[in-house]
Amino acid sequence: MIRLTALSSAVLLSLAACNAPPAEPAPEPSPPQVDPGTPPAAADTLTAQGFGPLRIGMTKAEVEAALGPDSDPGSVGGAEPEVCDQWRPERAPEGLLVMIQDGVLTRISVASPSTLKTDRGFGVGDTAAAIKAAYGASAVSQPHKYSAPPAEDIFVWASGGPATANAYVQDAAARGVRYEIESTGKVGIVHVGGPAIQMVEGCS
Repeated sequence: MIRLTALSSAVLLSLAACNAPPAEPAPEPSPPQVDPGTPPAAADTLTAQGFGPLRIGMTKAEVEAALGPDSDPGSVGGAEPEVCDQWRPERAPEGLLVMIQDGVLTRISVASPSTLKTDRGFGVGDTAAAIKAAYGASAVSQPHKYSAPPAEDIFVWASGGPATANAYVQDAAARGVRYEIESTGKVGIVHVGGPAIQMVEGCS
């Protein structure tokens, strides 16, 4: 009798297991969250890290492979071009210059007639007021070296920025954007890249 009871219990347990609802599948991982206020940069957009196929830190050879050699090799982009030189690659948009220091891309600059914009939508001709309103406290204003206000320089560091206002950034890994504001109160030049964006006279 004991054996039958044990057997009956085993059969009942087996039937219960067969009739049990199927286990729910493990939930799929949630997709990565993207800040809706910061859309991915388009290929033709200036960012603190570069522009299109150009990335700050590339070698001169990599820059030439990406957008071609100097479009005007007869021009002088720096007093010591082997140390620092500025030029427009053949396939780069009009108004764009690259800065090569010791064989490495350290800065990209755009001026008129360029219509390129940064990843926040600003470029040549935009107002300082609009830039400051968009960036808020991230925008650090410094006096223009040669012109009186409203001319100024507006820096926005994506990484490695200064701990205090007006401090000179020396960290080669730092990346930022500088909006050079003319006496009209509007952007004349946009610089993106490393500490070289702080240089006010080209290679000096």
